[in-house]
Amino acid sequence: MTTTDALVALRGVTVIFRSTGILGSRGELTAVRDADLTIGAGETVGLVGESGSGKTTLGRAILGLVPMERGTIHVAGEDLATVGQPFPARIRRKVQAVFQDPLQALNPRHRVERLVAEPLRIHTDLRGRQLQARVVGLLEQVGLSAGLLRRRTNELSGGQRQRVAIARALAVDPQVLVLDEAVSALDVTTGAQIIKLLERVRPAQGATLFISHDIARVRSVCNRVAVMYRGRIVEFGTADEICGDPRHPYTQLLVASVPDPHPHRVTTVGRASFTVDPTARAAPDGCPFAPRCPHADDRCAVFPDPTVLGTRVVRCHHVADVTTHPTEVPR
Repeated sequence: MTTTDALVALRGVTVIFRSTGILGSRGELTAVRDADLTIGAGETVGLVGESGSGKTTLGRAILGLVPMERGTIHVAGEDLATVGQPFPARIRRKVQAVFQDPLQALNPRHRVERLVAEPLRIHTDLRGRQLQARVVGLLEQVGLSAGLLRRRTNELSGGQRQRVAIARALAVDPQVLVLDEAVSALDVTTGAQIIKLLERVRPAQGATLFISHDIARVRSVCNRVAVMYRGRIVEFGTADEICGDPRHPYTQLLVASVPDPHPHRVTTVGRASFTVDPTARAAPDGCPFAPRCPHADDRCAVFPDPTVLGTRVVRCHHVADVTTHPTEVPR
């Protein structure tokens, strides 16, 4: 998918965090490095990787919550690097988010009615009975009754709070929805209910970024999947390609970590294949997975150019040597 065809297009996005110690020492952490990503209209793209891989930081860059060091982000025809900070109202209306913890995302002092109505007051002319009717309609859309309008977040269950957060995000009909670990804090049953809800209510012609550490859940939700490791996107393709036939060694490790419904089946990739030397460090400009990779050699001191395999892109010097394996993420 080209940049011009995409509703969301990232090119070379880099995010660096800098800090100053109490004795004046300076440090920096490159949380995201040269990330390329596209999301088309009506498409859900998953961003998957272990904790600390940079997934949330990349999502927050799209939302304008962290500044880019370099790169470009285009959302619904807008170049976010040129609109200034904080984003103007027209951008904030186009891009909405649902975060992992609704207790932190929702003001505990406000009642449900005010929480859902707030974006409508800011971005629309709805007032009075029209505003209230819209709020009630949004609650019904996410499976909540009007009887909760006067309650505060501490009076709701975890699933109810997340439904309120979803209603709030959908209130202004956004073109882009960023879901950052939106179900990971919920129990399995409630999480499954929220996933089904999101599949039903997400914008039909909008773009959705689904951020998760759970590659099995990503497969059930997303059209395409980007795999991220230590700030780098190392593989990007359709959900079936990534989860059924992974080609990057890190993606294979993620897939192998999913509980197998057939535990006695023999696989060629497993945890034992990936040994970790605690003293090993990746080269500054090299593949960040090299210290854990069974295929690593001197070439890995330089991060590889993308290798295109049909509809997927893999960033690995050894992609031609990496054998596939029978393990895949269950559907």
